[in-house]
Amino acid sequence: MDRCHPSEVYELFVRHMNTPRVVVDNGVCATATLVQVHSARKHGVLLEAVAALSDHGVCVRKGYISSDDGRWFMDVFHVTDAAGRKVADDDALLARLESSLSADALPPRTPPAAEMATAGGAHTLLELVGADRPGLLSEVFAVLHDLRCGIVDARAWTHGGRVAALVFVRDEETGKPIDDAARVRRVESRLRHVLRGGARGARTVLLADAADVNLDRQLHQLLNEDGEADTPAGQGEQPTTTAVAVQDWGERGYSVVTVSCRDRPKLLFDVVCTLTDLDYVVYHGTFDTDGDHAQQEFYIRRLDGQPISSAAERRRVIQCLQAAIERRASEGVRLELRITDRRGLLAYVTRVFRENSLSVTHAEITTRGDMAMNVFHVTDVAGRPADPKTIDDVIQRIGTESLRVDEERWPRLCSTEGDAGRSGGGAGIFSLGSLVLKNLASLGLIRSCS
Repeated sequence: MDRCHPSEVYELFVRHMNTPRVVVDNGVCATATLVQVHSARKHGVLLEAVAALSDHGVCVRKGYISSDDGRWFMDVFHVTDAAGRKVADDDALLARLESSLSADALPPRTPPAAEMATAGGAHTLLELVGADRPGLLSEVFAVLHDLRCGIVDARAWTHGGRVAALVFVRDEETGKPIDDAARVRRVESRLRHVLRGGARGARTVLLADAADVNLDRQLHQLLNEDGEADTPAGQGEQPTTTAVAVQDWGERGYSVVTVSCRDRPKLLFDVVCTLTDLDYVVYHGTFDTDGDHAQQEFYIRRLDGQPISSAAERRRVIQCLQAAIERRASEGVRLELRITDRRGLLAYVTRVFRENSLSVTHAEITTRGDMAMNVFHVTDVAGRPADPKTIDDVIQRIGTESLRVDEERWPRLCSTEGDAGRSGGGAGIFSLGSLVLKNLASLGLIRSCS
């Protein structure tokens, strides 16, 4: 029998240690599916796991993260589907997690697979950022229609008086990416004029594979780079209900980030994504939901192994986390459009919104074959709730068979246990280490103080 060379044995050992092990178990918990991920510690691997869960459409109800400060980590997630039930197709969830967390898929800072199922192959991506105003999205889509740019997929967020959008386009005649330099410059110039954003307002990127882009993460990055997180409160924004605090635990050399806010889909992703893109490493953490309320606590250090060291750095982390949490919490009526795609569809639909004094605060544009499946969140032009009569008029004009109001904007993700018993009803900050310390003690990483 052939024997492996010692170097080959070592290589196999290292590969095994660096390959994440994923367990999906529906038998442990009566109300949720348990997902465990064990892996060598690598910056960004926690984000990969959370992104894979989000991509699969599951909701994280609670869980914890523990590591030995650098060599390995273990994540435990209690997840449900959108209706609060156990995940029925756990084999598919396991396959997605294993694929997303494979060793080859984890180079530093590589975006996870795209959540929006844009068709494979080359695409032209437009990155847009600028000052928000009523009717802006309608003007953008009108310009693209005029320039014969077909919109395949898109996503737009508004927050703090700013707007960021990612738009996948192709030539309407050929269906191919738009790569002619002169035409690209013309598209960018027209869009910059609409956005009034100078040289930063619009940028074109030719992608070899659109699946390399996580749109949510890139929108967070665009708005953070734009300085939207630093925008003072006001300008039509609702008062914040998100409580974020950063405290020091000098004895262990950690900074402890605590978040308390309303629960919603992808909340954990938004927090972990922000910490990762700010170049912090999460060593330990706990997250839990109680009815529609979420509490999260993370022990973090910078990439250089040091905790947060100044008041300015602490303030920046708090501002970025609050902005990341709130910019996805869409205000307004959620309208769902499902219709056969056609040339100029988005320009027409958003023009109808504008003509009826509706402002789009969030948009998700998706094309599947010949079908357009779009979601819009709309308010009146002052940012107040839209008049139901206006919404009804818009639906009648676009088509009652195609456009409908989603009465329940966010599914009830968690059981309602504890709703009545939770005192205060508002966002509160819990004590330093209150959640994480219990898990560290249970894992034997520190001595219990109880």
